[in-house]
Amino acid sequence: MAVTNDHPGEQAAQEPIKLIGVRDTALSVDEVFQAVGDAAAGGIALFAGTVRNHDGGADVDALGYSCHPRAEAELRRIAEKVVADHPVRALAAVHRVGELRVGDLAVVVAVACPHRAEAFEACRRLIDDLKHEVPIWKHQTFSDGTEEWVGA
Repeated sequence: MAVTNDHPGEQAAQEPIKLIGVRDTALSVDEVFQAVGDAAAGGIALFAGTVRNHDGGADVDALGYSCHPRAEAELRRIAEKVVADHPVRALAAVHRVGELRVGDLAVVVAVACPHRAEAFEACRRLIDDLKHEVPIWKHQTFSDGTEEWVGA
């Protein structure tokens, strides 16, 4: 017996983008997870990026993110591309700007799809495209006094 995708839950939702933001306040995994809750979704993939204490073999003392004024609009554009290419029931993405400490959440994205493989694929595409295309820049200060801009 062939499996069909005739059930509405097997397709993308009408308005799947639930939460998009670039914020200077603390992020919440719970907020993002709740934003993508959907009774027709069998899989939710969530990625949380945190500030680590090292980069490229050097100890990180401080880290700050800044962005272009259009960063949130670009994040929405990325989300729309993911939704167009995957059967997304719900999607959420938030990125932090400002000064962060080691362990702080820098980015949280989540995607809900009918099945887990689709959710994993869509979530990976969302975070990868966000990191490559959204104009958000990271400034790191290392314990040896050097500093570096990433993505600028």
